[in-house]
Amino acid sequence: MPKRIIALGNTAWAQKVTLWRKVKDTLFIGIGVVMASIGLKGFLLPNNFFDGGAMGMSLLLEIVTPLDLSPLIVLVNLPFIYLGYKQLNLRFAIKSTLAIFALALLVHYIELPMITSDKLLIAVFGGFFLGSGIGFAIRGGAVIDGTEVLAIQVSRKSSLTVGDFITVFNVCLFIVAAILVNLETAMYSMLTYFSASRTVDFLINGVEEYIGVMIISEYNEDIKAKITYDLGRGVTAFKADGGFGEKAKNPDRNVLFCVVTRLEVTRVLTEIEKIDPKAFVIQYPIKDTKGGMIKKRPLH
Repeated sequence: MPKRIIALGNTAWAQKVTLWRKVKDTLFIGIGVVMASIGLKGFLLPNNFFDGGAMGMSLLLEIVTPLDLSPLIVLVNLPFIYLGYKQLNLRFAIKSTLAIFALALLVHYIELPMITSDKLLIAVFGGFFLGSGIGFAIRGGAVIDGTEVLAIQVSRKSSLTVGDFITVFNVCLFIVAAILVNLETAMYSMLTYFSASRTVDFLINGVEEYIGVMIISEYNEDIKAKITYDLGRGVTAFKADGGFGEKAKNPDRNVLFCVVTRLEVTRVLTEIEKIDPKAFVIQYPIKDTKGGMIKKRPLH
């Protein structure tokens, strides 16, 4: 079997998969650059709004300095791309560099009419388009906003998590904006950031988050059959020993593991409780999956 797997790596199928992955990455990055350009030129720039992260820093510098946004996008993101090269690989750095340069060119050369003058609509839809651009670029394996790359670097050398650092970074950015621009613009820009971040989360994780469910029960065979045949989801059984007391005397037991979406987990828990109310069930979020008997999510 190992020889068969190694042999498959040199077939036309492997080349087809690699080519399709490159096409998808290019398509996602291209869509991301266009969406971000619409958000910037159609909503944020005409109204002096900005976002969080590296893009927000570029927009803020464009407001308070005579420099054009296009070179600022490149200059602000270059240090983050270098960190990405150090942390990840050269391929990531090249794809991100090309994406950022493409965004800078579109922002410089395309002209869009101001779509609306309503500040609430500008904040929400500007954030939506910009967040869509960032999300699609990430799906393509690149970034057009490098703040998360810096956040990963900081989290490795301090007690701050990635989420903590991004929050602190953006709070400082909005405080500076409130001082240099005005409080109202900073407040609307916070709404833009919230809209953008939620859009990024949706594009990366989907509306239905995957949940890993681990089940320890004496009735594991019945539960496994119920999940597999009635709910149509895959289940993996791990051999395990009891750790303490009477349960430790029975070494032949299985721990069940399955992956379902957030919307399906309630039904799974209900069926488990019908079979064994005393079953020990552990749930935890899973970022993404591939293959198996799981419900597919859009864009995944």
